[in-house]
Amino acid sequence: MQAYILINCNTGSEMNVISEFKELSEITEINGIWGKYDIFLKVKTIDPNGVEEIIRRLRNHPDVTDTFTMHVLYGQGGSIDQEN
Repeated sequence: MQAYILINCNTGSEMNVISEFKELSEITEINGIWGKYDIFLKVKTIDPNGVEEIIRRLRNHPDVTDTFTMHVLYGQGGSIDQEN
């Protein structure tokens, strides 16, 4: 399973949230961003419930105020740097 998650958090807590979650092996990319959301992360798990577990952990974090999850549809697209 692969998903992209956008996160809003309390003002000034972005670096704390990033440093806490970047250690999780399921998170393959995490970055602070500008715009409607504060943090972007990419999750990849073998366990079908793995993405749900990450989302649960994010939502239980005291500085996370909102999340938006986009599950990847396999077979539609892919990384532009991958050879087909």
